[in-house]
Amino acid sequence: MPRARRMILGHVMSGLCSKMNRTKQLPADLMETPLNRCLNTFDITLLGIGHMVGAGIYVLTGTVAREMAGPAIVLSFLLAGLVSLLAALCYAEFGTRVPKAGSAYVYTYVSIGEFWAFVIGWNIILEHMLGAASVARAWSGYVDSMLGNMVANFTMELTGEMHEQLLAKYPDFLAFFVCLSYAVALAAGVKATAMINSILTTVNVAVMALVVVLGFWYASPQNWSLPEQGFMPYGFGGVLAGAATCFYAFVGFDSIATSGEEAKNPSVSIPLATILSLCVVTVGYVLVSAALTLLIPYDEINPVAALPDAFGTRGITWAKYAISTGAICGMTTTLLGSLFALPRCIYAMASDGLLFSCFGKVNTKTQVPLLNLALSGICSALLALLFDLEKLVEFMSIGTLLAYTIVSASVIVLRYRPISVEETVHLAPDTPGTDEEDGDSSSQSSTIDPSSPTSEMIEIALAGRLRPQFRWLEPVLGRCEPGVACSGAVLMFCVLSVAVCFQLESSWDELYHGTWWALGLYGFLLFCLVACVVVISAHHQNTRGLQFKVPFVPYVPALSIFCNIELMVHLSFLTWLRFFIWLSIGMLVYFLYGIHNSKEGELGTSYSMLMSTNEAIRGWGATSTALGGGTKVTVTKIIKGRISRKTAGDRQAIVDDDEDDDS
Repeated sequence: MPRARRMILGHVMSGLCSKMNRTKQLPADLMETPLNRCLNTFDITLLGIGHMVGAGIYVLTGTVAREMAGPAIVLSFLLAGLVSLLAALCYAEFGTRVPKAGSAYVYTYVSIGEFWAFVIGWNIILEHMLGAASVARAWSGYVDSMLGNMVANFTMELTGEMHEQLLAKYPDFLAFFVCLSYAVALAAGVKATAMINSILTTVNVAVMALVVVLGFWYASPQNWSLPEQGFMPYGFGGVLAGAATCFYAFVGFDSIATSGEEAKNPSVSIPLATILSLCVVTVGYVLVSAALTLLIPYDEINPVAALPDAFGTRGITWAKYAISTGAICGMTTTLLGSLFALPRCIYAMASDGLLFSCFGKVNTKTQVPLLNLALSGICSALLALLFDLEKLVEFMSIGTLLAYTIVSASVIVLRYRPISVEETVHLAPDTPGTDEEDGDSSSQSSTIDPSSPTSEMIEIALAGRLRPQFRWLEPVLGRCEPGVACSGAVLMFCVLSVAVCFQLESSWDELYHGTWWALGLYGFLLFCLVACVVVISAHHQNTRGLQFKVPFVPYVPALSIFCNIELMVHLSFLTWLRFFIWLSIGMLVYFLYGIHNSKEGELGTSYSMLMSTNEAIRGWGATSTALGGGTKVTVTKIIKGRISRKTAGDRQAIVDDDEDDDS
């Protein structure tokens, strides 16, 4: 009996792991969607800029400069922008692979597996919900400051203060109604939303340019070298802590990837819009933060309304009101961006069966998931009503950084994963007729000459296998299936990065003073990190069908993983605690509903392959079957025995010959 119980338990656990690791199969036509494909590159670029340039620049600048980094906020924004750029390159490559709504959720689903995809999707929902609530709260605070705190005073007289540490000082009814109002506006359709966003973003960018010009015109260089404080009054740790918070200002670029299912030409628009918008926003943030800290000393900055108060202090009253107007426009576009992306992520998860099916419906008239939009607006409004800005911002950063980490890891995994289904070439069956007609039919039906493998076919066959110059690793990695060693190295790199970052946080002083055990420990960990990257780079890549490719893979995605983990380590313990509570709720949803209703469970657990439009092919294995009297010739058989290692005597083939199954 104990043995039988162990066998049953083993079978159940095996089935559970299989379900958690199943990947999403791509449809034959990736461009097919119930959503409205109407956005061009310009629309998507302005959507990304509008989503990023809002509360980040008008609210975070004052908080980070005053309490975290001082004038070195310039470095914080630059560092956060560079880390975001690394992740943005990975998002851009995935945007060309999978032009579907859902962003990092879909990317993880087709590359790593269902469980991690749900984790990412669940956190993206939280990210956009908190993003919308935080911007609504900032929007309300700016309007209130322009009215002399009239709204806050009236609300506290009416309701009194909420004496609870986890909640805001008072309920913000203005932020609540702002969230609901913009959710209603988004129901008009994506094209109308894009037009409103373009107008407001243009005004916002013009105001940012005004801030930079006036700030440098009235700048006082001595504000960067105050007595006993200098440029970095909080040290380099303050710069890193500021960068972790400033990361919030860059989260909008993933809304570009979310719009992939509504782009006219996603393979071109998504990567181009991602890179352009992030570069423009990074330059703008650095210049605005430099102008602010040069205009007045950092310890005199008002965290609530930094830019208008700074210009008001210098007597430039008209600029104060112009900046407040730009701030309202900027935060409006950011709020629209969050409320735009959130319903589409819920729609993507519901369409896959991981969330309740009612959220997978799209209104036929507006081509917008209206139920999701209503739920998003109400939940975001409630968060804005009860929580203050600081708690919302910090809580949001952890989910964003986790999503960026997994997307970067997914790029490496997919680059080195072999084609996981057997690509086949269909040859037309013989048809009755004249000899001449038969000859023409034969010449036209065979699309690939089996005797002459193309470079594309060679790349497919070599993906995930060791390069010839790394043959010395065969005793260690030779027994691994193609792609398995790379996936294991990526996992080990992530684990080691966590260890290194936690050690840097806890024992930096020992390392700085050259303590022997700290030097030895860091030396060993860094050696293991480098070894993981070497193992990955020792294999052949598969770049077939990619119109945009992340440069220097695996180095750029690996650096992105390490930087994201380093920023996560600097977040507070309470942020991690709230994150695990939210994640626990998600696990209940997944294991009680999602894992049993997944659409991939209906299709089986075979892995899908990522290719360009109209090239997804299903199936797994090495069998060759007849179809309608025709013949299937596999790529493996076409190039079988044709590719050899370029060594003396050509002793061993790069593509190992299959066992002769037909004999």
